[in-house]
Amino acid sequence: MLFLISACGKAEKTQTENNADVKKEELKEEMTTSNDTQKLAKWPADYPIEGDSVAVIVVEQESVGELGTLVIEFYPDKAPNHVRNFKYLANSGFYNGVPFHRVIKGFMIQGGDPQGTGMGGPGWTVDAEFNDTPHKKGILSMARTQDPNSAGSQFFICHGDPAHLNGQYTVFGNTIKGLDVIDKVATTELQGSTPVKKVMMKSVKIVPRAEAGL
Repeated sequence: MLFLISACGKAEKTQTENNADVKKEELKEEMTTSNDTQKLAKWPADYPIEGDSVAVIVVEQESVGELGTLVIEFYPDKAPNHVRNFKYLANSGFYNGVPFHRVIKGFMIQGGDPQGTGMGGPGWTVDAEFNDTPHKKGILSMARTQDPNSAGSQFFICHGDPAHLNGQYTVFGNTIKGLDVIDKVATTELQGSTPVKKVMMKSVKIVPRAEAGL
């Protein structure tokens, strides 16, 4: 089970020490995406990202109801095109109703694929904007294939502190409210890495910080 890397005790660490690098590669392979779902025309190069706005994501679960709300701030100085891409998709309604299709406790929750299979995307890609922001709990980062320049619409939010991803995936935001919601998603019942009861983004809105109560 891949999440044991971040959750194991000393004895388990000793047992897995020799395989640590292999397991880390397996974790990275969990975050793959294929952009074969044409939904929109790609954002224009001058699509605005200025302004002190945040993403407000209402998360709900099938047969349970709302789990809570995530509020995420962006890092346009670190990854302008990833911020532009996310805001454009959110403002277009692309993410509404889209599930968190892959969950690994202690590692991350992944969403953004309208197909819910891990193979979908918006129909375009975004070049890598790797930066020095570390991956830690609450960080918003972009999923991709083995090609660094293959990000589309799929993203992940860290549930642990996967330092081995630093510099390998584009960090472009951070959760400033709703860490408990990430916990709820990460600890839901799973079949493999898929929630037994579907967890989805009921709505994703880009709003001024003041409107989000900040």
